[in-house]
Amino acid sequence: MISVVIPAFNEQETIGEIIKVLSMLKENKDNEIQEIIVVCDGCTDNTSQIAREKGADKVIELPQNIGKGGAMMEGVRNAKNDIILFLDADLIGLSPGHVKKLIKPVIDGEADMTVGVFEKGRVLTDFAQTIAPFLSGQRAVRKHLLEGMSDLDAARFGVEIALTRYAIENKLKVKEVVLEDMSHRMKEEKFGLVKGISARLRMYREIAQYMRKHLKI
Repeated sequence: MISVVIPAFNEQETIGEIIKVLSMLKENKDNEIQEIIVVCDGCTDNTSQIAREKGADKVIELPQNIGKGGAMMEGVRNAKNDIILFLDADLIGLSPGHVKKLIKPVIDGEADMTVGVFEKGRVLTDFAQTIAPFLSGQRAVRKHLLEGMSDLDAARFGVEIALTRYAIENKLKVKEVVLEDMSHRMKEEKFGLVKGISARLRMYREIAQYMRKHLKI
């Protein structure tokens, strides 16, 4: 069975639709989705309330923002199932089909981890994932593999690189899954142009710091 973990920081605009899609799957007895966990990473908006109203099983409210990696691991520690599906909280266009494509290879034993790559969504998000698919936050992975990672909490926005690094070092079977007609809200849309660019630069800085420290770049 599968627990979905969604790390979120002020995503009231999109979290409801994501939970709605997952709840539809959860209600289908033939589907493997059993638990929906939202981790509000120091949220100051209505993300938590909306997640509860739309059907999240657990909403974990962290009093301070600890970063994406820490929020993801908090969700993992509270998950009860063998497979974890990570989804970003700012997705646009998520469908039941996307979820099934992400989880099926892991359920069937074809992969230890899947990585979702956007296609035919929005030009900028498609381009970003074409040149750097390892930065995707849409992943399914077996829980016991995550428990072997010591640095995921501290990875912040380098979390996807940390997962990719771990998979390579441990020779995990990783399968890329194309997610058509899906994208996410860009930081400039969430925070406005100036704050959005600042947030994007901070994200890139954290990714670069992780890469220099752990990948010797």
